[in-house]
Amino acid sequence: MLVKVLRNGIGGIWQLGDFITRPTKMRRAPQAQQQVDEACEQLALYQLPRCPFCIKVRRNMHKLNLPIALRNVQPGSPHRDELQAGGGRIKSPCLRIEENGESRWMYESNDIIAYLQQRFG
Repeated sequence: MLVKVLRNGIGGIWQLGDFITRPTKMRRAPQAQQQVDEACEQLALYQLPRCPFCIKVRRNMHKLNLPIALRNVQPGSPHRDELQAGGGRIKSPCLRIEENGESRWMYESNDIIAYLQQRFG
């Protein structure tokens, strides 16, 4: 119980810090941004709002100007069940990547950021 309170308290502070210090978005030509927007329709980030690793991924998404759908996986959420069924475990952050009609689930914030940088950076 104490760990949960500390995690939520510290996570709230990090969430506020993220909001205050958010980096500027990458600018692209309108046509290039439209292509990125369409590509992002195939992605979804399963995350917790106050998780520091999720905040780290969301900051990079903001910086790269990526409109990726956010799916909250708090207990009781239907997205939590999707994550368990599709990814095999409940761990956040997790990026679901739809390619050629198949889903790939990527865990670990550093791996997700590297993938997004490589694909959209």
